[in-house]
Amino acid sequence: MLCGVTEPANPTASPERRVAAFFDLDKTVIAKSSTLAFSRPFFQEGLINRRAVLKSAYAQFVFMLAGADADQMDRMRAHITSLCTGWDVDQVGAIVEETLHDIVDPLVYKEATQLIAEHREQGHDIVVLSASGEEVVAPIAKLLGAAHWAGTRMVVHEGRYTGELDFYCSADNKATAARELAAAHGYDLDGCHAYSDSITDLPLLESVGHPTVVNPDRALRREAVQRGWPALAFEHPVSLRARIPTPSRAAVTAAGVGMGAVAAAGAAWWGVRAWRRRG
Repeated sequence: MLCGVTEPANPTASPERRVAAFFDLDKTVIAKSSTLAFSRPFFQEGLINRRAVLKSAYAQFVFMLAGADADQMDRMRAHITSLCTGWDVDQVGAIVEETLHDIVDPLVYKEATQLIAEHREQGHDIVVLSASGEEVVAPIAKLLGAAHWAGTRMVVHEGRYTGELDFYCSADNKATAARELAAAHGYDLDGCHAYSDSITDLPLLESVGHPTVVNPDRALRREAVQRGWPALAFEHPVSLRARIPTPSRAAVTAAGVGMGAVAAAGAAWWGVRAWRRRG
C-alpha cells in the first residue's frame, strides 16, 4: 500500500458495499492546524528553539485567515526533510502523549462532532485523512471514534526520524489513501462522503459521490459554487472529552506522534513570506 493507513485493533468486515465519511482534519474537524499546534511543548522539551515557536505562531495566524495552498504544502514537505532529522521517536511520542488532551481537546468543532455522530447513526465509517504526521493523526482519530485514518508517514531508522518521507498524505495522495481504504474495506465511493476546507483536497472531494466543503478557502469556495457542492460553516470549538468518550491511556500511548506537526511550522512560515511577497 502507498499510504500510511492505520487500522483499529478489531476491524469489522462485510461483503456488502459500505459507506465511509472521509474527514480532513485541520479547519474541518479542529479549529487550528494540527501541524502547528505542538510547537510549544516541543520547545519546552528542547526539540525546537524560540525562533521556530514564533514562526509557528505566525503561521498559525495566517493559516486561520487563508489556509495553505499547494505551494505552501510543498514547502511543508520539503522542510520536514531537514527539521526533524535525528529526532528520537520515543521522546516525541512521550511529549505528545502528555500534551495531547490539553492541546487538541479545546479545538474540536462542535458542528464536526455532531456531523460525525449523524454519520455513525447511519452506519457510516468515520475516516480521518490528514497531511499531518500519522502518529498525530492517529490519537486524534481515535478520540473521534474513527474506524480508519491515514497521515503523512516518515522513515524511522534505529529509533530516529531520518528526515525522509515514506508517504505524504496530501492532494492526489490523499485521494489515493481514500481509494485504497475503499478497496480494502468495501466502501462504495459513489455513496461515500468527504469533507475538507482546502483546495489541495480537491482530488479527495472529486473521488466521492457526496463532497462537501467546510470553512473553504477562496479557491475551494469557487470550485464548490461552480460544481454545486454544499458548503458548511463550523465556528464553535468545544471540549472533545465532554462530547466523545476518550480511549484508555494505553491506546493513546500506542498511537505515538507524527512528525508533520512541528516540521510544518517553519515551512508554513516560509510559505507565508512567499505569499506576502506575491501579494
